[in-house]
Amino acid sequence: MSRPLLARLVATGAASALLLSGCSFLPGQDEPTAADPSATVPPQGQEDLARYYEQDLSWGECEGGAEGECSELEVPVDYDDPEGETLKVAVLKVAAKRKKQGSLVVNPGGPGGSGTEYASYADYVVSGDVRDRFDVVGFDPRGVGRSAPVDCLDDGALDDFLGQDPTPDDAAEEQALVDSGKAMGQGCEQKSGTVAPHVSTPEAARDMDVLRAALGESQLTYLGKSYGTYLGATYAELFPDKVGRFVLDGVVAPDLTTAEMNIGQAKGFDTATRAWARSCAEDDCALGSTEDEVIKTMQGILDDLDESPIPGAGDLELTEGWASLGIAQAMYDQGAWSTLTDALVAVQGGDGKDLMQLAFQYADRNPDGQYAGNIMEVIYAVNCLDHPEPEGDEREQMIEQAKQDAPIWGEVIAGGSGPCASWPYEPVVEPHTISAKGAAPILVIGTTRDPATPYEWAQRLHDQLDESRLVTHEGDGHTAYMRQNSCVDSAVDDFWLTGELPEQDITCS
Repeated sequence: MSRPLLARLVATGAASALLLSGCSFLPGQDEPTAADPSATVPPQGQEDLARYYEQDLSWGECEGGAEGECSELEVPVDYDDPEGETLKVAVLKVAAKRKKQGSLVVNPGGPGGSGTEYASYADYVVSGDVRDRFDVVGFDPRGVGRSAPVDCLDDGALDDFLGQDPTPDDAAEEQALVDSGKAMGQGCEQKSGTVAPHVSTPEAARDMDVLRAALGESQLTYLGKSYGTYLGATYAELFPDKVGRFVLDGVVAPDLTTAEMNIGQAKGFDTATRAWARSCAEDDCALGSTEDEVIKTMQGILDDLDESPIPGAGDLELTEGWASLGIAQAMYDQGAWSTLTDALVAVQGGDGKDLMQLAFQYADRNPDGQYAGNIMEVIYAVNCLDHPEPEGDEREQMIEQAKQDAPIWGEVIAGGSGPCASWPYEPVVEPHTISAKGAAPILVIGTTRDPATPYEWAQRLHDQLDESRLVTHEGDGHTAYMRQNSCVDSAVDDFWLTGELPEQDITCS
């Protein structure tokens, strides 16, 4: 949950270009369990929300032939004005294959990741045993995807924004970065002024409770990855008695300041980048024979692109900005490390298309120039409401500290949070601890070399929560569940299927 340029904390691996087959219910299945009538009662003192909590979801075919059934959930734009304007939240359900035990709501991260798209890949998001027993349900949080999507820049302007110089060398380049941040905020206000002030994480969490009610569940069973852990923790704070079997994987601790997030993530990306460089050197790669040599070569490539961009993909040049996004994309999953190495070697030969394709994956951009989603815009709209941005000398100190603590990524990440300093709407959340007192025990997962959500953040949330267990995954990549570690997968599956947590914190290698 850092800010761009390296802001995209979406879990990787499951929802890529996989093709699925099947239908919502298989012949011979048991009938689903009946809904709990008490589920539709609104929170005490909020009886004016009754019509939202009592709504029925009408399921039908999904647009584009996506796996599952789709519906829309009506929620107020402003929860302080429940009789005012409303918006529709897109929901997708992939039904349990056998006797339904309940509904499992999933969120892949972001902020800005499409939960409906994520849920449509249910066979890859959760294990087969969980698929047998749970409806897997995803929703596009307000402002995201098909849920009153926030729009700030046209595609060409967004290309320019993402391709800009992330490491300004003089006052003119610094001012250009500031001006582009202001343009992003102004665009959101002009194009999405009704919704943009109301896309904070607490509001999305309140939508999630309305969804719980509409699904007929007295308690929410949940998988949140990356930013989805922050959404889940926020839900647990607001609705502790509605917390069921919660799994938070790749944690963003809610008490992190903007500086702590930026510096922490920069250090995480430094660690991941050094792990890639070490692996590259050990594999006799063309970029260098030692870890330090590989890093130096990569940084030299970025410096050269800063001075002279090369042909990228389509009609875009590969700039330092685009190249940084491409490198960052590969850090989310060690399976992409060899692709990154080959792409950097190609850049040395004047060919930027492969590294540009990695950057397009990061930005959710299609080769035809259109963006498949709005994650690179809504991520600002959410983050700027959720986290106060340091300004003036405090901001400069943050950037300098980031450069010292994370020499590879510090300036890019800390410097990329600038748009929030001139955002047209004031933050509505301050960093704070969440204990979720009264909630059922929560399963927290952290990966020791996670680039985007450092392991220490999982420890931090685990220490804050009133009741939790910590699963430590010793490894690389972003998030751990369903990433080929049977120890992690078993702990999660046992929890969902039986309600049993590990007797104590465990480590999986």
